[in-house]
Order: sequence, then C-alpha cells, then structure tokens
Amino acid sequence: MNRKNKKIAYTDGYYKTHRCNDTFTCKVCGRLAVPEGAGSGHRNHCPNCLSSLHVDEEPGDRASDCGGIMDAIGVWVRKDGEWAVIHRCRRCGKLSSNRIAADDNPMKLMSIAMKPLTSPPFPLEKIEELTSLMGGEGSLR
Repeated sequence: MNRKNKKIAYTDGYYKTHRCNDTFTCKVCGRLAVPEGAGSGHRNHCPNCLSSLHVDEEPGDRASDCGGIMDAIGVWVRKDGEWAVIHRCRRCGKLSSNRIAADDNPMKLMSIAMKPLTSPPFPLEKIEELTSLMGGEGSLR
C-alpha cells in the first residue's frame, strides 16, 4: 500500500490508538526493522542506525508529504527518566523526538549522547584558562 492509499485507508489518529505492525527495510542501512522488538506498539525508526522517515506532521498522523530521511542527531532524557532520540529531516530540517525502543542499538545511542562531549564548541586547551578565570587551579594535570 503506497502512502497516498494509506492516508485514505486510515482515519485521523489511527496510529495513536492502533499498533503499527508494519515491517520495513531501513532506507539508510538496509536492515529489516520488525515491530516485535520495539517494546511498544509502534516502530518509528530503525533499531540499528536509528534513522527514520519524515511521514508525520503530528505523531501518528502520516500527513507529511516530505518523506525525507530523518537522521538521529541527539538524545535527551524525559522527566520520567526515559530516553528519546532527536531526529532532523535531511530534506526540510524539521526536528522531532521519538521514544527509544527496547531493541535500539545501545552503542549508537551512546555515541550520539557522547558527541557533544567529544566535540566541544571550543578548543580543549581553553578549559585551563576558563577554570583559572573561575577561581580554580586551572591545571589539567
């Protein structure tokens, strides 16, 4: 069933209240993504590379005509302690957040979480100078 027919076949909010039993092949890494391992009724991104497709305007509505690839660019922790992946569409730049799934690649999640620490927006040598200015010892040794 193509996207146009899918929009016609399912009423508004259908995906919010019904399980998504679709198996799909990831457009980025080519792996098969099955809904059974997600730990919830919805599989909305690849468990291997964490990429997704821009198909929703609001979660579950399948109303977007963009269809671009959504790259996992960050993670955040919700107030209940649950992790979520931040996706950005390659085509239109839209940002969205998706709960992590039970079978998501833990190494990929950790590498995304650590990226800001491994690539700070300033030279690491500046840390000594900044620490000194804040009244600290200023030495990394």
